[in-house]
Amino acid sequence: MLIHPQFDPVAFAIGPVAVRWYGLMYLVAFVQFLWLGRYRIRSRPGVMSVEQLDDLLFYGMLGVILGGRLGQVLFYEPGYYLTNPLEVLAVWKGGMSFHGGFLGVLVAMAAWSRKHRMNWWDVTDFIAPLVPLGLAAGRIGNFINGELWGRIADPSLPWAMIFPQAGDVEPRHPSQLYHVALEGLLLFSILWLFSGRPQPRRAVSAVFLIGYGACRFITEFFREPDHGIFGQSYTVSMGQWLSVPMILAGLALLIMARREKAL
Repeated sequence: MLIHPQFDPVAFAIGPVAVRWYGLMYLVAFVQFLWLGRYRIRSRPGVMSVEQLDDLLFYGMLGVILGGRLGQVLFYEPGYYLTNPLEVLAVWKGGMSFHGGFLGVLVAMAAWSRKHRMNWWDVTDFIAPLVPLGLAAGRIGNFINGELWGRIADPSLPWAMIFPQAGDVEPRHPSQLYHVALEGLLLFSILWLFSGRPQPRRAVSAVFLIGYGACRFITEFFREPDHGIFGQSYTVSMGQWLSVPMILAGLALLIMARREKAL
């Protein structure tokens, strides 16, 4: 049976400054965003400039970090942070909500689009395929930290893993890697291929919403249930509840996009 490797969360230290793997995964996410974004700009001249892409990343970083942390505080652990308010600032320890980060990015993209006088949907359609690999990097950071472990698994499962951080010796699903496979690699492949051909406005954004929501809903079945507001455990997890509106919004957007194309 596999045992989580218990990686040192600190990748390296420079004097008193410790650089953690979790933070490095965010750096990987931002670098791949720039790399893929520049590729898309070269293949689609006129969408935006490289300078605009750099500015867009800055806005996105603010949205991800602020929104992700606030989402973790408000959606998942309000009771804990209410009694430990200074921990809200300790982002290097992990604890970022995708759904909160997603909302933060939407607000940041609205501000960026207004600044550059671009259609908001054109911006979200452009960045949607650049997101999944960054999500995968974040989940790898979760795995390195040994956090967000999965539910108890059948011991005969070849990749069942013991996570000492869980406080027991039960074999569990390495659900972080399921997130990497579905929300990261699979969703990236779908969006990259889908956006490689001309699509009506909103369609790529719609497929992202549907794809992420569906992948997240599935992976939550294998993840240890989140403790939501005031420490309650949910039969349907908080991650699943928050994914349902994404799927519904994505379906509505896709219908709108197809109808406008038909007109």
